Amino acid sequence: MKQLDRNSAKVPQGPLRLMVRVYRYILPDVNDQLSMWKAKAENIPDIELRTQALASIATKQFHCQGGAVYAAANLSMRHILIPLIVAFQTISDYLDNLCDRSTSLDPLDFRQLHQSMLDAVDPSNPLNDYYAYRQEKEDGNYLSDLVKKCQSCIRLLPSYGHVADQVRDFVALYCDLQVYKHIRKDKREPELHQWWDQHHQKYSQIAWNEFAAATGSTLGMFMLFLAACDPHLSEKQVDSIREAYFPYVCGLHILLDYLIDQEEDILGGDLNFCSYYESMDVTVERIAFIVQEARSKILFLEHPRFHRMIIEGLLALYLSDPKVNGQQQVKKISKRLMKNSPLTRLFFWLNSVYIRTTS
Repeated sequence: MKQLDRNSAKVPQGPLRLMVRVYRYILPDVNDQLSMWKAKAENIPDIELRTQALASIATKQFHCQGGAVYAAANLSMRHILIPLIVAFQTISDYLDNLCDRSTSLDPLDFRQLHQSMLDAVDPSNPLNDYYAYRQEKEDGNYLSDLVKKCQSCIRLLPSYGHVADQVRDFVALYCDLQVYKHIRKDKREPELHQWWDQHHQKYSQIAWNEFAAATGSTLGMFMLFLAACDPHLSEKQVDSIREAYFPYVCGLHILLDYLIDQEEDILGGDLNFCSYYESMDVTVERIAFIVQEARSKILFLEHPRFHRMIIEGLLALYLSDPKVNGQQQVKKISKRLMKNSPLTRLFFWLNSVYIRTTS
């Protein structure tokens, strides 16, 4: 682990400082953690489980790299935050692969697999038989080791007791989504609408597909992990984080992901929450509204400039993705969302340069 300089205790206040910190401190540690989990995955006895574990690390490592940006706001705690974020996100990506490419369409199977995520964020929970409802079972303790890593890191967060309930709520919603979106295609929408009926009164400013998208993000959980590093964390701060991140920052994260994947998902017959908008004009208006709300809500958080960089970084990351090149409608959205944000344009340029020079 690299030694910290004297300015490293401060939350980065600009994109260049943030990116220097990410490349100097965060990504090397993330890559070390991923290498460790890849080595463990290579020893999984069951061929199918091993294949999906290795594929999730190979194709989705950017999820861990992106999530670990939150550790850049508190480098002195990165030895806890990075292993925690990487292990938790690796569980998420592994289970997503198992469900997406599943040998099963059983909601009991999907629910049992995702019990691992609920156990991961509650150190008092015992381990469970996460493969109880599926044929493939022998993973060489890969999933339980990931759970134990999360639990051991969480025990070291001084204020985790203040965020535990909110983290559990976010994880429970995430698990619900993963069950409903992966069951038989004819049952997906009815189950998602019934689920929305249980929650819509709390989120009257958004539609059912926007709520569902927001539940699919892990950013709110990572932000709460970061907040729990503060021994003086208050209940008011936790409430402000919840209101900013859910549904707005989290919703933006996943809607952008779905936005650029629309053509792929149509071809693959996969559920895509952006496809439920009436038109591209409506899509633009709704995403612009969510961006506006996210930018507004983060002003009530400590270090709002850091959270603003998260928002603008999300916009730049997704809207500069090579997938956008052939999608004229998405390019229109890009222009609209970047019109009044020099920070987004700067991130967009930096990200585009990085993609061109490393691809």
